[in-house]
Amino acid sequence: MSPDESICVLGIGNVLWADEGFGVRCVEALQQRYEFAPHVALIDGGTQGLYLIQHVQQASRLLIFDAIDYGLPPGTLKLIEDDEVPRFMGAKKMSLHQTGFQEVLMLAQLTERYPQRVLLVGCQPEELDDYGGSLRPSVKQAMEDALALGVDALRRWGAAPQPRRQPLAGADAVTFRQLDLGRYEAGRPAEDAACRRGDERFLPAPARQAA
Repeated sequence: MSPDESICVLGIGNVLWADEGFGVRCVEALQQRYEFAPHVALIDGGTQGLYLIQHVQQASRLLIFDAIDYGLPPGTLKLIEDDEVPRFMGAKKMSLHQTGFQEVLMLAQLTERYPQRVLLVGCQPEELDDYGGSLRPSVKQAMEDALALGVDALRRWGAAPQPRRQPLAGADAVTFRQLDLGRYEAGRPAEDAACRRGDERFLPAPARQAA
């Protein structure tokens, strides 16, 4: 591994919208479970779009985790590599963040600062329209296989993944500790105590049918 090379592991998505959080949850779990060589950066990309360009341009190898609409059964994983990644992310746009990140990859290509290797680990979501929801069982189960695929790629790339020897300090976490998976799921209000699909002041419920 050349000293000028760097590896970026990027999780994309929004944890507040159920399976949209798949990518971020993968990076969160990787950091909690593993330690990596110094030239490896784990990034919670969220929905930052073009603000992620510097991370892509600086990386010689880029691993992306994201929820992707493949039109397949929920929880299905699919790997896309190298130049196919930006074209594929625009082919089936699922949410605004995918359009933004497709632009990031294309801009990196345009500036000729595109990673030598790119691997997208995508997962077919089951449910997106659930504000405050978490990963559905099919996607949470698929996350374990996605992590195994990611760790295997990182090992081949020279990231030297090793099981974490010391618990991760809160200040070092790539995601907000208040939103880590355990706290997020444990703190979710009951269905009748929180609006799942928007603010009812601006999205009025359908008129009730007469009895």
